[in-house]
Amino acid sequence: MASNASEYIKHHLTFWNSADGLSSVHIDTFSVSLLLGFLFAIVMAYVARNAKMENPGRLQLFVESLIEMIDSQVKDVFHAKSKLVAPLALTIFCWVFLMNAMDMLPVDLIPTAAQWIGHSFFGMEPEHVYFRVVPSADVNATFAMSLSVLFLIFAFSIKHKGVGGYGKELLTAPFHASGPVGTLILAPINFVFQLIELLAKPISLSLRLFGNMYAGELIFILIALLPWWCQWALGGPWVIFHILIITLQAFVFMMLTVVYLSLAVESH
Repeated sequence: MASNASEYIKHHLTFWNSADGLSSVHIDTFSVSLLLGFLFAIVMAYVARNAKMENPGRLQLFVESLIEMIDSQVKDVFHAKSKLVAPLALTIFCWVFLMNAMDMLPVDLIPTAAQWIGHSFFGMEPEHVYFRVVPSADVNATFAMSLSVLFLIFAFSIKHKGVGGYGKELLTAPFHASGPVGTLILAPINFVFQLIELLAKPISLSLRLFGNMYAGELIFILIALLPWWCQWALGGPWVIFHILIITLQAFVFMMLTVVYLSLAVESH
């Protein structure tokens, strides 16, 4: 039983790789993320094209309330003028939430369907067909998103401060000196601290989201190994609690992104 349980867990935690080695792509992570991105875009486009001033539908009211909530959060944190930050925050929250929400599907639903398709249409052995359905439980996906945020930090810093101003900030903050000699001495130290701060942002963003979603996915897998009556007793409360987790993690990722961009445009 222990061996079967170990193989079951290992199978569910194995990605569908395009090839072996560092150049491989997790096809399941990429395909599900892309599909959810298109789903978000299609729903938003549908609501925008069919928006009504009178007697709006429930979907329109929900989207409007979501946009108002995110716009309010952005205005409280980001005080500069930008047409990108609010739509970016909306996209991040909805996309990350949808990726997290895939963890709410039954553990064996998508993997079993993938095994059936692989065996029926491609002649693959079911035990060699892998499919992980939660993109945010893949550290590659979360780190890729956090790297995108890092590039935006560079772009916003250079746009609002200029290349010279941002370069000066990297060499003169957080420690300031009164004279040119002191500034020259402190410049390497300041640069090291700035580099540590820059690297800490994407690492913390990616690992926080990945860690929470990986743990949630693993707990669902462990619950699936229990007898059916234990699944009902433990699965229900964990699902309710996990709804809060997936929402909170999407909100935290969005807010930290806005905070980082706000810090990028402010003068130290």
